[in-house]
Amino acid sequence: MKYFHLIWSSLWRKKTRAWLTLLSLICAFLLFGLLQALSVFFTAGADFVGASRLVVQSRVSFTDSLPIRLLPEIEAMPGVKAVSHDQWFGGVWGENEQLFVFANDPERLRTTYPEWKLTDAEWEAFKTTRTGAIVGRNVANAEGKGWKVGQKIPIKSNIFPKKDGSMAWEFDIVGIFDGIDESWQAQTNLVYINHAYFTEAAQFGSGFAGVFNVVLDDPDQANAVAQAIDAKFLNSPNETKTQSEKDFNKGFFAQIGDIGLIVSLILVAVFFTILILTGNTMAQAVRERIPELAVLKTLGFNNGTVTALVLIESLILCALGALVGMLLASFAITGLAAQAPQFFGTVRASGAVWLQAFLAMTALALAVGLPPALKAGRVKIVDALAGR
Repeated sequence: MKYFHLIWSSLWRKKTRAWLTLLSLICAFLLFGLLQALSVFFTAGADFVGASRLVVQSRVSFTDSLPIRLLPEIEAMPGVKAVSHDQWFGGVWGENEQLFVFANDPERLRTTYPEWKLTDAEWEAFKTTRTGAIVGRNVANAEGKGWKVGQKIPIKSNIFPKKDGSMAWEFDIVGIFDGIDESWQAQTNLVYINHAYFTEAAQFGSGFAGVFNVVLDDPDQANAVAQAIDAKFLNSPNETKTQSEKDFNKGFFAQIGDIGLIVSLILVAVFFTILILTGNTMAQAVRERIPELAVLKTLGFNNGTVTALVLIESLILCALGALVGMLLASFAITGLAAQAPQFFGTVRASGAVWLQAFLAMTALALAVGLPPALKAGRVKIVDALAGR
């Protein structure tokens, strides 16, 4: 492009203003990339491809517990290798620190989640200790805790009182578990308590399980097994919804509300602000250069060329912001997936997200660049040089 040097010089005529505008655009597209990738993740349909574990919950909601008597029925179904059950405890540590605490059967937990690393002695202690608990490495090492094996820890429940009406429980740490690899180590933010003690001591909740975790013989049969489980309990008092572990984890975040709508509203607010900011910057830049544009016309540049020069300047500015912002979003998404693969392992800044960013960038560039570009093209040489 023979006029590139002219356009580039005009863009950086006021370096501080240009850098601040560019940083605003980078932040906007960084947020756009992150939110759009998460929106695609949350709005995608159920995915059973490669699922080695399924989660069976109540069809109404995963907060609606299922009778634990369903466990042997699920376990006996073709294609099912093993089943365990999780009961959400609603744990609170200290004043108001929320903990991910689940009541589970130790033997079944060991079978269905071999990704958790504990010694045989620790597994046995969890099985035989009535008030036993195993704690994830990340929880135990968290600031302000420093939990050790053999320590007694008080944990309150915001759901289940004990039979005496107290919400305060005490558990003995019999093991601290880690993950089999880096991705599972990042997920050791859980605490498991012995389900037998929970059902014995809780004022209510005995005989129920929050969800069932189903290990499959063949991951390729995940969809078929899920449909068979749901069909078995269809039209019963305890209808089920069976999904892959990944899709179940989405459900925790979906409690917030309509993720797609929330993302859209945030992006509208962000881009409206950027539209005003960048539009004002471009308009001001053109006003400052009116005499220079008149000189260009005096040298033979026609109206269309002057309009194109200003519009391309806007496109370059928006393109730089979009490119850097989306690259930063891609790196951030990769880090997010690495830190919490169980939840965000499949979040990607896909081609669809990049295409949406390109369309957003083009629309933004036209919106902020076209009005000042048209104004620049209509500049009259005599009026501009006379300062009118």
